[in-house]
Amino acid sequence: MTLPLPALVSNRQVLAEIRNGIGLITLDRANALNALSLPMIRDITTLLLAWRNEPKIKGMFVRGAVQEGKGVAFCAGGDIRFFHQAAITGDARLDDFFSEEYALNHLIHGFPKPYVAWMDGVVMGGGMGISQGAAVRIVTERTKMAMPETNIGFFPDVGGGWFLSRAPGHVGEYLALCGQVIGAGDAIAWGLADSYLPASRLASLLAAIGEATIATEADWLRLVRAQVEAAPAPHLASRLADIDRHFCEAGVAEIMASLQADPGPWAQETLQGLRRRSPLMLSVTLEQIRRGRGMGLADNLRMERDLVRNCFQLRPGTASETVEGIRALAVDKDHAPRWNPASIEEVTEEMVHDYFVSPWPAHAHPLRHLA
Repeated sequence: MTLPLPALVSNRQVLAEIRNGIGLITLDRANALNALSLPMIRDITTLLLAWRNEPKIKGMFVRGAVQEGKGVAFCAGGDIRFFHQAAITGDARLDDFFSEEYALNHLIHGFPKPYVAWMDGVVMGGGMGISQGAAVRIVTERTKMAMPETNIGFFPDVGGGWFLSRAPGHVGEYLALCGQVIGAGDAIAWGLADSYLPASRLASLLAAIGEATIATEADWLRLVRAQVEAAPAPHLASRLADIDRHFCEAGVAEIMASLQADPGPWAQETLQGLRRRSPLMLSVTLEQIRRGRGMGLADNLRMERDLVRNCFQLRPGTASETVEGIRALAVDKDHAPRWNPASIEEVTEEMVHDYFVSPWPAHAHPLRHLA
Protein backbone atom coordinates (compact mmCIF):
# COMPACT_ATOMS: atom_id res chain seq x y z
CA MET A 1 0.00 0.00 0.00
CA THR A 2 1.31 3.42 -0.88
CA LEU A 3 0.04 6.15 1.39
CA PRO A 4 2.04 9.29 2.11
CA LEU A 5 3.21 9.64 5.71
CA PRO A 6 2.54 12.98 7.37
CA ALA A 7 5.48 15.22 8.21
CA LEU A 8 6.89 14.48 11.68
CA VAL A 9 8.89 16.78 13.95
CA SER A 10 10.60 14.58 16.57
CA ASN A 11 13.81 13.94 14.60
CA ARG A 12 13.00 10.24 14.26
CA GLN A 13 12.12 9.68 17.90
CA VAL A 14 8.84 8.41 16.46
CA LEU A 15 8.95 6.09 13.44
CA ALA A 16 5.93 5.31 11.29
CA GLU A 17 5.11 2.86 8.53
CA ILE A 18 2.06 1.26 6.99
CA ARG A 19 2.10 -2.50 6.67
CA ASN A 20 -0.81 -4.27 5.00
CA GLY A 21 -3.34 -1.71 6.21
CA ILE A 22 -1.93 -1.42 9.75
CA GLY A 23 -0.32 1.80 10.92
CA LEU A 24 2.81 0.91 12.88
CA ILE A 25 4.16 3.48 15.33
CA THR A 26 7.50 2.88 17.04
CA LEU A 27 8.77 5.04 19.87
CA ASP A 28 12.49 5.25 19.10
CA ARG A 29 14.12 6.95 22.05
CA ALA A 30 15.48 3.76 23.55
CA ASN A 31 18.45 5.46 25.21
CA ALA A 32 15.85 7.19 27.46
CA LEU A 33 13.56 4.13 27.78
CA ASN A 34 11.33 5.76 25.14
CA ALA A 35 10.28 8.52 27.55
CA LEU A 36 7.99 10.99 25.82
CA SER A 37 9.19 14.37 24.66
CA LEU A 38 6.85 17.10 23.42
CA PRO A 39 7.82 16.47 19.76
CA MET A 40 7.03 12.77 20.24
CA ILE A 41 3.58 13.61 21.60
CA ARG A 42 3.01 15.85 18.60
CA ASP A 43 4.11 13.16 16.16
CA ILE A 44 1.88 10.46 17.64
CA THR A 45 -1.05 12.89 17.57
CA THR A 46 -0.29 13.82 13.96
CA LEU A 47 -0.25 10.17 12.90
CA LEU A 48 -3.48 9.27 14.68
CA LEU A 49 -5.30 12.26 13.25
CA ALA A 50 -4.01 11.51 9.76
CA TRP A 51 -5.00 7.84 9.92
CA ARG A 52 -8.23 8.16 11.88
CA ASN A 53 -10.39 8.71 8.81
CA GLU A 54 -8.19 7.00 6.20
CA PRO A 55 -10.24 4.04 4.90
CA LYS A 56 -7.15 2.08 3.88
CA ILE A 57 -5.94 2.00 7.50
CA LYS A 58 -7.66 -0.78 9.45
CA GLY A 59 -5.90 -0.41 12.78
CA MET A 60 -2.87 0.71 14.75
CA PHE A 61 0.03 -1.04 16.45
CA VAL A 62 2.21 0.92 18.87
CA ARG A 63 5.47 -0.36 20.33
CA GLY A 64 8.73 0.84 21.85
CA ALA A 65 12.13 0.35 20.23
CA VAL A 66 14.73 -1.78 21.99
CA GLN A 67 18.41 -0.83 21.90
CA GLU A 68 21.14 -3.31 22.73
CA GLY A 69 22.67 -2.56 26.11
CA LYS A 70 19.66 -0.54 27.26
CA GLY A 71 16.69 -1.58 29.34
CA VAL A 72 13.56 -2.82 27.59
CA ALA A 73 10.72 -0.33 27.60
CA PHE A 74 7.48 0.44 25.86
CA CYS A 75 7.59 3.91 27.39
CA ALA A 76 8.95 4.90 30.80
CA GLY A 77 6.87 8.07 31.10
CA GLY A 78 7.47 11.73 30.39
CA ASP A 79 10.80 13.50 30.25
CA ILE A 80 11.07 14.52 33.91
CA ARG A 81 14.40 16.32 33.49
CA PHE A 82 12.66 18.57 30.98
CA PHE A 83 9.89 19.18 33.54
CA HIS A 84 12.47 20.21 36.14
CA GLN A 85 14.34 22.59 33.88
CA ALA A 86 11.19 24.06 32.36
CA ALA A 87 9.62 24.70 35.77
CA ILE A 88 12.70 26.52 37.01
CA THR A 89 13.16 28.64 33.87
CA GLY A 90 9.48 29.35 33.21
CA ASP A 91 9.53 27.55 29.85
CA ALA A 92 6.02 27.76 28.36
CA ARG A 93 6.50 24.38 26.69
CA LEU A 94 5.80 22.78 30.07
CA ASP A 95 2.15 23.82 29.76
CA ASP A 96 2.10 22.69 26.14
CA PHE A 97 3.49 19.27 27.09
CA PHE A 98 0.72 18.39 29.52
CA SER A 99 -2.14 19.94 27.53
CA GLU A 100 -1.10 18.09 24.38
CA GLU A 101 -0.30 14.85 26.19
CA TYR A 102 -3.71 14.69 27.87
CA ALA A 103 -5.46 15.54 24.59
CA LEU A 104 -3.55 12.63 23.02
CA ASN A 105 -4.59 10.31 25.85
CA HIS A 106 -8.21 11.26 25.23
CA LEU A 107 -7.82 10.76 21.47
CA ILE A 108 -6.52 7.22 22.04
CA HIS A 109 -9.36 6.26 24.39
CA GLY A 110 -11.90 7.32 21.76
CA PHE A 111 -9.97 6.23 18.68
CA PRO A 112 -12.42 4.79 16.14
CA LYS A 113 -10.11 2.05 14.85
CA PRO A 114 -8.54 -0.83 16.81
CA TYR A 115 -5.42 0.47 18.53
CA VAL A 116 -3.11 -2.23 19.88
CA ALA A 117 -0.37 -1.46 22.43
CA TRP A 118 2.66 -3.75 22.79
CA MET A 119 3.48 -3.15 26.48
CA ASP A 120 6.84 -4.89 26.63
CA GLY A 121 9.32 -3.90 29.35
CA VAL A 122 8.87 -0.71 31.37
CA VAL A 123 5.38 0.82 31.08
CA MET A 124 5.09 3.75 33.43
CA GLY A 125 3.49 7.18 33.61
CA GLY A 126 3.12 8.55 30.10
CA GLY A 127 3.49 5.02 28.76
CA MET A 128 0.28 4.11 30.55
CA GLY A 129 -1.33 7.19 29.05
CA ILE A 130 -0.73 6.01 25.49
CA SER A 131 -1.68 2.38 26.19
CA GLN A 132 -4.64 2.30 28.59
CA GLY A 133 -7.06 3.45 25.90
CA ALA A 134 -6.02 0.67 23.52
CA ALA A 135 -8.50 -1.90 22.23
CA VAL A 136 -5.94 -4.62 23.02
CA ARG A 137 -3.21 -4.07 25.64
CA ILE A 138 -0.61 -6.82 25.30
CA VAL A 139 1.83 -7.48 28.14
CA THR A 140 4.87 -9.78 28.14
CA GLU A 141 7.04 -11.60 30.66
CA ARG A 142 9.21 -8.45 30.73
CA THR A 143 6.42 -6.00 31.54
CA LYS A 144 7.12 -3.72 34.51
CA MET A 145 4.03 -1.60 34.94
CA ALA A 146 3.56 1.23 37.43
CA MET A 147 2.31 4.72 38.06
CA PRO A 148 5.24 5.81 40.28
CA GLU A 149 4.66 9.58 40.26
CA THR A 150 4.37 9.99 44.04
CA ASN A 151 8.05 9.07 44.15
CA ILE A 152 8.81 12.49 42.63
CA GLY A 153 6.23 14.54 44.51
CA PHE A 154 3.70 14.31 41.68
CA PHE A 155 0.47 12.35 41.15
CA PRO A 156 -0.55 9.57 38.70
CA ASP A 157 -1.70 11.66 35.77
CA VAL A 158 -2.43 10.84 32.06
CA GLY A 159 -5.87 9.64 33.13
CA GLY A 160 -4.60 7.72 36.15
CA GLY A 161 -7.44 9.02 38.28
CA TRP A 162 -9.80 7.37 35.82
CA PHE A 163 -8.16 4.02 35.01
CA LEU A 164 -6.61 3.30 38.41
CA SER A 165 -9.85 4.04 40.23
CA ARG A 166 -11.57 1.39 38.13
CA ALA A 167 -9.28 -1.41 39.33
CA PRO A 168 -10.88 -3.91 41.74
CA GLY A 169 -11.60 -2.80 45.30
CA HIS A 170 -9.01 -0.33 46.58
CA VAL A 171 -6.23 -1.49 44.29
CA GLY A 172 -6.36 1.96 42.65
CA GLU A 173 -5.45 3.70 45.89
CA TYR A 174 -2.67 1.19 46.53
CA LEU A 175 -1.09 1.52 43.08
CA ALA A 176 -1.46 5.31 43.05
CA LEU A 177 0.00 5.97 46.49
CA CYS A 178 2.74 3.34 46.48
CA GLY A 179 3.74 3.32 42.81
CA GLN A 180 3.99 -0.47 43.05
CA VAL A 181 5.53 -2.18 40.02
CA ILE A 182 3.42 -5.07 38.73
CA GLY A 183 3.94 -7.72 36.07
CA ALA A 184 1.77 -9.22 33.37
CA GLY A 185 -0.41 -11.44 35.55
CA ASP A 186 -1.40 -8.70 37.98
CA ALA A 187 -1.89 -6.16 35.18
CA ILE A 188 -4.43 -8.46 33.51
CA ALA A 189 -6.11 -9.48 36.77
CA TRP A 190 -6.54 -5.84 37.78
CA GLY A 191 -7.90 -4.65 34.42
CA LEU A 192 -4.80 -2.74 33.28
CA ALA A 193 -3.99 -5.12 30.41
CA ASP A 194 -5.95 -7.54 28.24
CA SER A 195 -3.67 -10.19 26.78
CA TYR A 196 -0.31 -11.90 27.18
CA LEU A 197 2.31 -12.82 24.60
CA PRO A 198 5.97 -13.66 25.23
CA ALA A 199 8.36 -10.99 23.97
CA SER A 200 9.95 -13.46 21.59
CA ARG A 201 6.64 -13.67 19.68
CA LEU A 202 6.72 -10.04 18.50
CA ALA A 203 8.55 -11.00 15.30
CA SER A 204 5.92 -13.59 14.39
CA LEU A 205 3.12 -11.12 15.14
CA LEU A 206 4.69 -8.52 12.87
CA ALA A 207 5.21 -11.15 10.20
CA ALA A 208 1.56 -12.14 10.47
CA ILE A 209 0.55 -8.53 9.84
CA GLY A 210 2.38 -8.61 6.54
CA GLU A 211 1.01 -11.98 5.45
CA ALA A 212 -2.61 -11.96 6.61
CA THR A 213 -5.64 -10.68 4.77
CA ILE A 214 -6.70 -7.60 6.69
CA ALA A 215 -9.72 -6.29 4.86
CA THR A 216 -11.61 -4.97 7.89
CA GLU A 217 -10.95 -3.72 11.38
CA ALA A 218 -12.45 -6.95 12.70
CA ASP A 219 -9.82 -8.89 10.72
CA TRP A 220 -7.11 -6.96 12.55
CA LEU A 221 -8.55 -7.74 15.96
CA ARG A 222 -8.99 -11.42 15.08
CA LEU A 223 -5.38 -11.63 13.94
CA VAL A 224 -4.08 -10.15 17.20
CA ARG A 225 -6.30 -12.23 19.44
CA ALA A 226 -5.34 -15.41 17.61
CA GLN A 227 -1.71 -14.82 18.59
CA VAL A 228 -2.08 -14.30 22.36
CA GLU A 229 -1.46 -16.93 25.02
CA ALA A 230 -2.79 -17.72 28.48
CA ALA A 231 -1.80 -15.14 31.04
CA PRO A 232 0.61 -16.03 33.86
CA ALA A 233 -0.76 -16.18 37.38
CA PRO A 234 -0.88 -12.88 39.27
CA HIS A 235 1.68 -12.50 42.06
CA LEU A 236 -0.21 -10.04 44.25
CA ALA A 237 -3.64 -11.72 44.19
CA SER A 238 -3.08 -13.00 47.71
CA ARG A 239 -2.69 -9.39 48.90
CA LEU A 240 -6.05 -8.15 47.67
CA ALA A 241 -7.74 -8.53 51.06
CA ASP A 242 -4.85 -6.70 52.76
CA ILE A 243 -4.96 -3.93 50.16
CA ASP A 244 -8.68 -3.45 50.62
CA ARG A 245 -8.43 -3.52 54.41
CA HIS A 246 -5.75 -0.83 54.63
CA PHE A 247 -6.39 1.37 51.59
CA CYS A 248 -10.12 1.79 52.22
CA GLU A 249 -9.31 4.17 55.08
CA ALA A 250 -10.52 7.77 54.86
CA GLY A 251 -7.16 9.52 54.56
CA VAL A 252 -3.45 8.94 54.17
CA ALA A 253 -2.84 9.28 57.90
CA GLU A 254 -5.46 6.61 58.56
CA ILE A 255 -4.01 4.31 55.89
CA MET A 256 -0.56 4.65 57.46
CA ALA A 257 -1.97 4.01 60.93
CA SER A 258 -3.71 0.88 59.67
CA LEU A 259 -0.47 -0.38 58.12
CA GLN A 260 1.42 0.48 61.29
CA ALA A 261 -0.93 -1.72 63.31
CA ASP A 262 -0.29 -4.68 61.00
CA PRO A 263 2.94 -6.44 62.03
CA GLY A 264 3.23 -8.40 58.78
CA PRO A 265 6.28 -7.75 56.57
CA TRP A 266 4.19 -6.67 53.57
CA ALA A 267 2.37 -4.01 55.59
CA GLN A 268 5.57 -2.72 57.17
CA GLU A 269 7.39 -2.55 53.83
CA THR A 270 4.43 -0.72 52.30
CA LEU A 271 4.38 1.74 55.20
CA GLN A 272 8.09 2.48 54.84
CA GLY A 273 7.58 3.20 51.16
CA LEU A 274 4.82 5.69 51.91
CA ARG A 275 6.97 7.44 54.50
CA ARG A 276 9.54 8.26 51.82
CA ARG A 277 7.01 10.15 49.70
CA SER A 278 5.68 13.69 49.88
CA PRO A 279 2.95 13.72 52.54
CA LEU A 280 1.15 16.53 50.73
CA MET A 281 1.20 14.85 47.33
CA LEU A 282 0.11 11.53 48.83
CA SER A 283 -2.95 13.34 50.16
CA VAL A 284 -3.58 15.04 46.81
CA THR A 285 -3.23 11.70 45.04
CA LEU A 286 -5.70 9.93 47.33
CA GLU A 287 -8.24 12.71 46.73
CA GLN A 288 -7.59 12.49 42.96
CA ILE A 289 -8.30 8.76 42.82
CA ARG A 290 -11.47 9.03 44.84
CA ARG A 291 -12.78 11.95 42.81
CA GLY A 292 -11.82 10.16 39.58
CA ARG A 293 -13.93 7.16 40.53
CA GLY A 294 -17.06 9.25 39.95
CA MET A 295 -15.89 11.08 36.83
CA GLY A 296 -15.88 10.45 33.11
CA LEU A 297 -12.52 10.44 31.35
CA ALA A 298 -12.73 13.97 29.93
CA ASP A 299 -13.61 15.56 33.27
CA ASN A 300 -10.89 13.53 34.95
CA LEU A 301 -8.29 14.76 32.46
CA ARG A 302 -9.43 18.34 33.01
CA MET A 303 -9.04 17.83 36.76
CA GLU A 304 -5.56 16.41 36.25
CA ARG A 305 -4.62 19.35 34.04
CA ASP A 306 -5.63 21.64 36.91
CA LEU A 307 -3.53 19.55 39.29
CA VAL A 308 -0.47 19.75 37.05
CA ARG A 309 -0.68 23.52 36.79
CA ASN A 310 -1.02 23.79 40.54
CA CYS A 311 1.87 21.38 41.16
CA PHE A 312 4.18 23.81 39.39
CA GLN A 313 2.49 27.17 40.14
CA LEU A 314 1.05 27.09 43.68
CA ARG A 315 4.65 26.95 44.84
CA PRO A 316 6.70 28.14 41.87
CA GLY A 317 10.21 27.03 41.02
CA THR A 318 12.20 25.08 43.57
CA ALA A 319 9.42 25.43 46.18
CA SER A 320 7.31 22.94 44.20
CA GLU A 321 7.08 19.45 45.68
CA THR A 322 7.38 18.08 42.15
CA VAL A 323 10.49 20.08 41.30
CA GLU A 324 12.06 19.00 44.58
CA GLY A 325 11.14 15.36 43.99
CA ILE A 326 12.65 15.35 40.50
CA ARG A 327 15.77 17.07 41.83
CA ALA A 328 16.29 14.38 44.44
CA LEU A 329 15.61 11.45 42.12
CA ALA A 330 16.94 12.47 38.72
CA VAL A 331 19.01 15.68 38.91
CA ASP A 332 21.17 15.69 42.05
CA LYS A 333 20.31 12.02 42.66
CA ASP A 334 20.81 12.33 46.41
CA HIS A 335 17.48 10.52 47.05
CA ALA A 336 16.90 12.87 49.97
CA PRO A 337 13.93 15.08 49.05
CA ARG A 338 13.06 17.89 51.46
CA TRP A 339 9.29 17.62 51.56
CA ASN A 340 7.16 20.49 52.83
CA PRO A 341 5.26 19.64 54.99
CA ALA A 342 7.58 16.94 56.23
CA SER A 343 4.94 14.82 57.97
CA ILE A 344 1.43 13.67 57.17
CA GLU A 345 0.19 15.21 60.42
CA GLU A 346 1.04 18.68 59.09
CA VAL A 347 -1.04 18.34 55.92
CA THR A 348 -4.32 20.24 56.14
CA GLU A 349 -7.53 19.85 54.14
CA GLU A 350 -7.05 23.39 52.83
CA MET A 351 -3.61 22.55 51.42
CA VAL A 352 -5.08 19.60 49.52
CA HIS A 353 -8.16 21.51 48.36
CA ASP A 354 -6.02 24.26 46.81
CA TYR A 355 -4.63 21.78 44.27
CA PHE A 356 -8.14 21.06 42.94
CA VAL A 357 -9.07 24.69 42.30
CA SER A 358 -8.89 25.25 38.56
CA PRO A 359 -6.70 28.18 37.52
CA TRP A 360 -8.91 28.66 34.43
CA PRO A 361 -12.56 29.52 33.94
CA ALA A 362 -14.39 26.71 32.16
CA HIS A 363 -14.51 28.56 28.83
CA ALA A 364 -10.73 29.02 28.81
CA HIS A 365 -9.62 25.62 30.09
CA PRO A 366 -6.94 24.13 27.78
CA LEU A 367 -8.91 20.86 27.61
CA ARG A 368 -12.37 22.44 27.33
CA HIS A 369 -12.97 20.77 23.95
CA LEU A 370 -12.67 17.17 25.22
CA ALA A 371 -16.06 15.49 24.91
